Amino acid sequence: MAEEADSAAIDNSNDKDLATNVENLSLVGQKAEKQEVKKIDIVLHATGSAPILKQKKWSVDQEKPISAIVKFIHKYLKLDPEERLFLYINQTFAPSPDQIIKNLYECYGTNGKLILHYAKTQAWG
Repeated sequence: MAEEADSAAIDNSNDKDLATNVENLSLVGQKAEKQEVKKIDIVLHATGSAPILKQKKWSVDQEKPISAIVKFIHKYLKLDPEERLFLYINQTFAPSPDQIIKNLYECYGTNGKLILHYAKTQAWG
């Protein structure tokens, strides 16, 4: 009987620890949400036979990977899933899909913008 009481006390303390950890996680999440998300201006230029976007300048969350931009353009242009889309920085190279926009902006940004060229076929690099 005493062992059952000790076991119940341990279970209750584990439940309290878990509840505290969950509260701490949600507080951290709330603090992160309250922080201002910084945006980076990107300019998208069509290259080759790629359709031209009506709006060329976009503000993007700086922590997004470049693959998010490719997906956005693909969806915005209503391309078929099997159609490929290539993205280039400064008309020279294609960044890897996992590159973070902030890093690319810090290295290749000019005049407060990151200029990206997109194409349906390989153009540079």
